[in-house]
Amino acid sequence: MRESVASSNIASIGYDDASETLEIEFHNGTIYQFYNVSQGVYEQLISAPSKGQFFSAYIRPAFPYSRVG
Repeated sequence: MRESVASSNIASIGYDDASETLEIEFHNGTIYQFYNVSQGVYEQLISAPSKGQFFSAYIRPAFPYSRVG
């Protein structure tokens, strides 16, 4: 289940610790799942002052992903 976040690009973020899957929904409606994301990285994303900047710097280039929506 995703939770809404305050971000100009990201609408909501969800995380499944059992599968280490991060799910991000953008304001344009696209949804991506990122794999092998540790709980620590997820927590850093949630607490980042700019979730979009953190995503662009540390998640998008570092983890395999697929578009799911």
